[in-house]
Amino acid sequence: MTRESWQTRIGFILAAVGSAVGLGNLWRFPWMTSENGGAAFLLVYLGIVLAVGVPGLLAEFVIGRRSRRNPVGALSDLSDSKGWTAFGHVFVVTAVVLLSFYSVVGGWILRYVAASATGAYFADPGAYFAGIDYGIEAVAFHLAFLGATAAIVLRGVRRGIESATKLMMPAILVLLVGLAAWGLSLDGAGAGVDFFLTPDFGYLRANFLDILPAAAGQALFTLSLGAGTMVTYASYLGEDRSLVADGTAIATLNTVVGVLAGVVVFPILFALGAGAGAGGPGALFVSLAGAFAALPYGQVVGVAFFGVVALAALSSSISMLEIPVSFLVDEYGVSRPTATASFVGVFAVTGSVCALYPNVFSFVAGTLVDLLLTGGLVGFLLFAGWVMGRGALDEYRRGAGGLARSLATPWLYAVGVVIPVFLVFTFVSGVAAALGVTVEPLSVLGVTLDQTRVFAVVSVALAVVAFLGLRRPDSVL
Repeated sequence: MTRESWQTRIGFILAAVGSAVGLGNLWRFPWMTSENGGAAFLLVYLGIVLAVGVPGLLAEFVIGRRSRRNPVGALSDLSDSKGWTAFGHVFVVTAVVLLSFYSVVGGWILRYVAASATGAYFADPGAYFAGIDYGIEAVAFHLAFLGATAAIVLRGVRRGIESATKLMMPAILVLLVGLAAWGLSLDGAGAGVDFFLTPDFGYLRANFLDILPAAAGQALFTLSLGAGTMVTYASYLGEDRSLVADGTAIATLNTVVGVLAGVVVFPILFALGAGAGAGGPGALFVSLAGAFAALPYGQVVGVAFFGVVALAALSSSISMLEIPVSFLVDEYGVSRPTATASFVGVFAVTGSVCALYPNVFSFVAGTLVDLLLTGGLVGFLLFAGWVMGRGALDEYRRGAGGLARSLATPWLYAVGVVIPVFLVFTFVSGVAAALGVTVEPLSVLGVTLDQTRVFAVVSVALAVVAFLGLRRPDSVL
């Protein structure tokens, strides 16, 4: 079976940006920002995108293009290891987890596009959202969004994913710029800009351990890292492309859209006296929807805004469905229509569970996703640094310019040593927070270690064990 490839470079970049620019920027980002101190969260988030996101993105690109396979096939072919093959299946599970809750939110958005046109939620946004967020109707709209996603994936890489994202991404950017310009013109919008762009360093110092896992999870979520999406998309790339140039462009565009989303959301909320708005999954649908209700031409603004969110959600959901579909196509020779239909059936069930049970949804959309993405990216980084080794360097340099080539070895040390230690620390901290575990200060040889230092020591120890176990003859580390 002939494997598909991207028709154009811009098609790949827009598809990858489309995967990254989705609900992570327009729904989850306001939620996380409002709950974690505004600009304090933004500062940590941007630092992680630069120091962790871009190198991690390149690691996934290297694995995908080198193997020209889905995550399971990539780890299997490049390692010839049953252990890594088994680990590759984690990314199929991650895709199922992601799209299971993602399609529920996609259904909410479809509902709000129509409701904005009629002003159905204007009288009481909180009561409206409480009436449609979970239940049988939420299941129906989840299935409608899932159907739209499947229709694009069914058409394949060029005619489906590439063609759709070439239309959606420019539309998203144009509409966001227009909404941002309009929002900034409102009286009182400056307070929202301050909340979003002026960090409170006192708050940051006091709450850093709480902000860090949330910011790391958000950065990975918005860049589609740790799920296998970028491995899959890079597997359709030609060998003459500069992975460094493409990765930098994707991360930059994604960050610009994320900041634009904040510039849209927070000035509107503060202009109407709503402050940062309510946190949690309903933040976008209650706080911002309430703001539209109080604005002149609120129905038009609501349709435009939720239309942007719907396009962004769809551009991301197609990448999530493509992961398991490519797995069946590559590993078992299943036709694309059959593979798509098979996993749509799976998502129809798992997404319906999330649409019916709020506690399941909140756990899946928050804690579970953060841990899976963090753990998944750690796996990819260790694989590139300690299993592929020189092969990773060769792939990184292929098609790259002089400056990018000179950074190849530092990049490999970063993805093989420095970043995994940091991510293991955030993973350990996140697990401890999820379980409600606190560690009392310990005294070792007269040195007192607080909880942060204990987690750091545990993280370094786990990373060292992983490094020693993974080192191979071809490794340069």
